[in-house]
Parts: sequence; C-alpha cells; structure tokens
Amino acid sequence: MGNTRRTARRRRLGSELRALREAASVSTEEAAKAIHGDKTKISRQETGLYRTTRLELEVLLNLYKAKDEKQRQWLIALSAEGNKRNWWHRHSETLPNHFKETLTLESDAASIATFQSRVVPGLLQTQAYATAVLIGNAQPLSEEQLNLSVDIRMSRQSIFLRGNPPQYATVLTEGVVRQQIGGPQIMADQLRHLAALSQTPELAIQVVPYSQKRFTNTGGSFILYSYPAPLDFDVVQVSYLGGDLFLDEAEAVAKYRKAFEELRASALSVPESAELISAIAHEFEHE
Repeated sequence: MGNTRRTARRRRLGSELRALREAASVSTEEAAKAIHGDKTKISRQETGLYRTTRLELEVLLNLYKAKDEKQRQWLIALSAEGNKRNWWHRHSETLPNHFKETLTLESDAASIATFQSRVVPGLLQTQAYATAVLIGNAQPLSEEQLNLSVDIRMSRQSIFLRGNPPQYATVLTEGVVRQQIGGPQIMADQLRHLAALSQTPELAIQVVPYSQKRFTNTGGSFILYSYPAPLDFDVVQVSYLGGDLFLDEAEAVAKYRKAFEELRASALSVPESAELISAIAHEFEHE
C-alpha cells in the first residue's frame, strides 16, 4: 500500500486531490470504493502518508471529473516518484525521514537557493570543515556515526557532477566566513574551496558584508528547491534542532523567494564576494 514516509510531493498531491474530491462532492467512501481501498487509504493519501499510484490517480481524477489537461499532467508528474534506488538507499534504515526528504529534494531539483547565517552549506563543505561542524551536533555522535555522516555529506556533492547539475545560489553572512569552525587552517582551506567553486558557472556564492546596513529578516537559514514544468513545484526547507520543516504552500514559498532576492540584492556581487572570501582565507593562513 506504499510506505508511510511523507514527502513534499505526496503532501502537495494529497492536498490537491482532497480539494478536487470536495469540489466534486465525492465522499471518502466513494473514492475508496473506486480504487478498491478503504477510507483510511484515501485519508492517508490526502495527507501525504501513502503514495498514490498512476492507476489510482487516473481513476480518482476521472471520478472527480478533473478535465483540465494541464492540471492532470501536473498531478501525474507529482505522483511519479519512480522506482530507482538512490545512492543513500543502503543507509536508509539509519537515516531519519526528514533527512531522506532533504536528500530526495536536492537529488533532482533544477535549482537550489539557500541562505545560511551560521555555517557554510553542506553541499559546499570540505571534509575537514564538515567534520568540525558535525562534531558540534546537539546530539553527540559516536565515531562511527560521525564518519558515516561526513561520508554522506561528501557524497551529496555529487549532484554537481551529474549531466544536468542544479543551478545553485547561496547567500552567506560575513560571520559565516569569519567564524573559526575547526580552527584557522581548516577555515582557510574551506574558504579557498569556496573561492574556487565561485568560478563554476552553475554556482553563485555571495556574502552580505558586515558593512551592509540593510537588514532582511528571514527568521533564520533556509533552502529553496525549485522544479521546472511539468512539476512546477517549489519547496522551502527550514531547519531547527529537532529536524526540518518543509513548506510548499504558495504563500510561504513566495515569502522566502522574496526574502532571498532581497538578500542577494544586499550582498556583494559574486566576484566581490570571492575577493572577500580569498582575503579572509589569507588572514587565516597567516595567523
């Protein structure tokens, strides 16, 4: 009947199906009968707990008299999760669901935009810097857990090596590139890595300098994942100590997209940011 891991796609599909069902005045019992299931299955599909197969989706869309072809194709695209095994499948049992959602989102996003106010984004970290960051985890990791976490973080960076890498943009506060996580040498190496990455066409790294008087209140760090048509789908990830929140409501996404554009406008340009990053790396190297 499908696993019970809620994903952003399933949540969005479920909410759209519920809206269509209610607009068509179809009860959960009638919908369940149409797909040879029960009320619980419909309820869990509509809340994103269960996957809706292509066949079930076609049946439900016909039952709900959804005739808009563009809408039908969009919902079909949302339901197409595929059967491929991701590289992290062998670790699936040990990874929390919210982290598996992160891995799923970044693995096929067309573009990723992130604002970070505390640390360099994981997709841009060196191994030594990642180790230093993970050692500071609120819940201490065993040596085995630490090594696995670092390996996974490094493996995630392979998305930039695929045939169609995502367009990646990040805005960092100057405090991120000055905070001595791991010590001066680890920071110098991390910043040299960022400066090198900034030469990559698909990556845009910008820094909001201390001298910038303009303030954009985002409430904290966040990541915005975007997918092109036919999905036409955006998800915002907001982290907290207990895990992550994934927001796909249009209003929430629009607020974060606007905030990110304001942050980019207040940051140094990509070349200016690379110059600042290199200068700070030089300072660390001579401490």
